[in-house]
Amino acid sequence: MQEKNQQIIAEFLDHSEELSDDIMLEVEKILGVIPFIFSAMRERADTFVLSTIADCKTGRPEHLSPKMAELVAIAAAAGAGAESCLKVHIGTAQKEGATRDEIFDTIMIAALIGKTKILASALRLLPE
Repeated sequence: MQEKNQQIIAEFLDHSEELSDDIMLEVEKILGVIPFIFSAMRERADTFVLSTIADCKTGRPEHLSPKMAELVAIAAAAGAGAESCLKVHIGTAQKEGATRDEIFDTIMIAALIGKTKILASALRLLPE
């Protein structure tokens, strides 16, 4: 990496403690809670800042509304079996205006894809 770019990164990371505090406040504002993994990762401010800035940008993309982004997060959390994430993102989706029916349908679609994955791999192995 060019020395100039190394300096830019170093200068950015010099502010990692202050940025971490600000990120924690923003995450709590968006989600209503600070997820356990954020609290644990906060211990390593440099890594936390780099990781969570990417997470925040990904979780609130330019071309999806916050409600739609939360519905996608619910589907992903359901598919991953991430119960704590489901709880957080269901609450945030409701806060962003998602109805119970929209959340229910999102979970059902996630379950459909999960079922399809199981059926596709298992049925391919079933002897004729």
